[in-house]
Amino acid sequence: MSRTAVFTALVLRCRPSGDSNSEVTLLTAEEGIIKATAFGGPKSKLRAHVSPYNSGQVWIYRDKSKEYGKLSDFDVRSWRPGLRELYERTVAAACAAETILSSHGGGGDWRTAFKLAADTLDALENANEELCASLQIHFLWRWAGFLGIQPNLECCAECEQDTALWYNVRENSALCAGCIKGIEDSHLQPLNSGCRKWLSAVEQVEPSQLYRYSMDRKSFNEAKSLVTSLLSAQLGKSISC
Repeated sequence: MSRTAVFTALVLRCRPSGDSNSEVTLLTAEEGIIKATAFGGPKSKLRAHVSPYNSGQVWIYRDKSKEYGKLSDFDVRSWRPGLRELYERTVAAACAAETILSSHGGGGDWRTAFKLAADTLDALENANEELCASLQIHFLWRWAGFLGIQPNLECCAECEQDTALWYNVRENSALCAGCIKGIEDSHLQPLNSGCRKWLSAVEQVEPSQLYRYSMDRKSFNEAKSLVTSLLSAQLGKSISC
């Protein structure tokens, strides 16, 4: 029985290991998050291929008795060099990668997780500064939906009214002005109609089409605060964008 497995994979993280090797963390469509060691110095062809956000087919040699994984080959299908050409693109890509890692790859539906990540990275590759920020929020909101932790923003969770809503960070729910009494201000974030309408409108929109949807600065700030607070609270790890 062959010990070499083939995966459709996206490189999420590379860290130095020893003098000239790298510990690589991958999101795969077949098994979710896996780790392997890529051997070779700076001039190694394989080392050059194994860069964050590259994706394609990887071959990993496994020795289960030693809990050992060696990345032996990588056929890169998407290089995404544009992610390294603009600071905002790099930041947005890193935010997506860390969110995926913090949630252990999504918990089971690996192919959907892979597609969500790959589609966002593809859209980021040529995005300007403004679109990068929107794509970041868009990914985090869709990822929350994928994890099943996305709150209903259509109406108050208590009385079902749909006006003057606030996000309750501790309870992960939307509340109207009448139902927030007694809740500490530090646990509440405003949700104006522009913010809620944008999030609702783009939830099913592919990242490549997000440039068609705009929102004002106030709505943008509220949407950003919502998605970062939501995921940070639910995953137990700070998510920033």
